[in-house]
Order: sequence, then C-alpha cells, then structure tokens
Amino acid sequence: MTRGAVEMPVPSSVQHAVLMGDPTHFSVRGGANPHTRSRWGRRKQVDRTRAIDQWHTLARALEARGVAVFVVPPDSRCPGLVYPANAGVFLAGGEGPGRLYLSNLLPSRAAERPIYEDFARRLGVDTGSVRSRFEGEADFFPAAGRYLFTYGHLERQRFVPRLGIPPYRRVYGFRTEIAALAELAALVPDADIIPVELVDEAFYHGDTVLCPFGPGRRFLLAYLDGLVRPAAQLLKALFRDDLIPLGREDAARYAANSFSLVRSEGAWLFMPAGVTPQLQAQVRDRGVEPVVIEVSEFLVKGGGSVKCMIGDLGAWSEDVVPDAAVQAFRRARRYKTLFGAR
Repeated sequence: MTRGAVEMPVPSSVQHAVLMGDPTHFSVRGGANPHTRSRWGRRKQVDRTRAIDQWHTLARALEARGVAVFVVPPDSRCPGLVYPANAGVFLAGGEGPGRLYLSNLLPSRAAERPIYEDFARRLGVDTGSVRSRFEGEADFFPAAGRYLFTYGHLERQRFVPRLGIPPYRRVYGFRTEIAALAELAALVPDADIIPVELVDEAFYHGDTVLCPFGPGRRFLLAYLDGLVRPAAQLLKALFRDDLIPLGREDAARYAANSFSLVRSEGAWLFMPAGVTPQLQAQVRDRGVEPVVIEVSEFLVKGGGSVKCMIGDLGAWSEDVVPDAAVQAFRRARRYKTLFGAR
C-alpha cells in the first residue's frame, strides 16, 4: 500500500481469500505465551473436539460472506499451524496475485515455515523472506493509508525465581524485533510506516492490541495500555476520533484480535465472543457489522483469537488457479472430509 492509499470495498465479482490452518493437531507444546500455561507454569490441555467445532464456525462465517478459505493441511509436528497470521505478510502488487514474505518464527515454530512456503507455491503465490525475527501480519499491517509495525524486546523463554507463590515466573518476551523494520521498509518503499513498541507480554503481537477496520481501515481499536506511552500518544494524534480505546475487559478478550472484511455488499468485523455490547455498538455506529465468533479454545489455551487464525491474502483474482492439491473449505460439507481428519 502506498502513502495515502485507501482500501476500497472489494467488488462481489472478486473473492477475498484467506488462509486457515487445519485444527486436527492443535495443542499446546511449547507454551510460548502467557495464555498457554497455568499460574504454576503447566501447559494447558486443549479440548480438541471443541476447538475443531469452533474452527468450523469461523470458517463457515467467513465463507458465508464471500471469503475463499484455503486450508493449510495438518502436520502432527506443528500444532501452531492453526495461527497462519504468523506465517508472513502478503503484499499485493506487480504481476500475479502478490507475494507472501515468510516470517522468521520463534524457534519452537520454525518447522512451520517450509509448510507455508510449499502451500503458497501450490496456491500460485510467490514467496520471499524476512531474515530478522518477525512474525508476519500479526506485527505488520495496513491502517488508514499507512502501515503499523509493532515490536518488543526479545527474550530467551525461561523460568526465573521470584518472591511469591509460585516462587518462579515464566519469561516470554515478544516476537518481532525492531531490526525487521528496515527489511519491511524496503518491501514497501513508498509507504509511511509507524513503529509501535509493545510492553505487556500478555499482548505479545501487535494484532492483540491494535485492529484497523472498516473501509480504508480508517478506524482503529486500540488497547493503549499495551503500548509504550509515546506510541499510544502518537496513535491518538493520528487517528483522533477514529480511534476506539479498549478497556481492560475487552482487551483481555482479545477484542483487538478481530478480522476486518470490506466488500461491496457491506463491511464486517469478526470479533471474539465475550466482547462487550458497548464495544459492538461502537463498531456498528461506524457502519461496520460485528460478527461475534466463539474461539475460546484458541485464545484461552493457545493465546490466539480470530485474527491469529486467519492469514489475509486480500482480493483474489479468478485468474489465479491453485494446484489441485490445495483444498478450500466448503460450507456444503464438513471440512474434516477433505484431508481425512476426524
């Protein structure tokens, strides 16, 4: 997106495409963010049946509104494939549908990268890479004609002693380093990029505290306490009345981890269940219809909500024909039949 560019409604003749990851093997293995472990540091157990049902509900809601959902096959080694927002960032432009710049993921998720690369090739999408530690569109996304780039201090994840009960705490850190900014700026040389530093490990990606939505991604949900003060002040100055501050209750529900969809038929914001009626009303007052989806297994156990479960490919031309091996979700039948999943 170039400086001052505005996202226009997608004509109904053009589909919007996203990635979702098959939930068959979703579980908590690394326990790499504060949501994945109990107070005592034990990894949480996923209710797999409930998670699969929630995944289907989200996929059906997207497809019902004209979204093509391409499903990344399951891999027992990679339970984190259910969060393709971390796969990379898709940048349109030039010949073909665009290019997916693959992330340099947390070491515990590094095995996902070749899976995403192969799947993108089968989709007919070129790939590039980012060498710095970077976790995709979760930390780099368009907003009101600009890009927001979010980052934080990287840590070696570990337990450290403390005074209290329990007598230790888990250190998590953040996922994208400031060094990635220079690489990303080279990919979008005409864009205005706003760096935003994160401060709360429970909100370890930018898309857990910030959500641009609506036509042109004009509006912004923002949990300002999750940002360093100068960044919060800058966003308030840039967005003014178009910024909706999130209270602690909605922030804890990951209200900012919502997915914005704009088409000629309307504008929607897919939000996690539990967001307050007041927030839904604020979204609706801006001409955007909230679509509330229950994804609690993915948030409470895995630390990712609606947006984390979606890799955004944007407008999808009918001229791009994916490889026959690439399966798309179809509302008419249960997804699990496609890959022989349960």
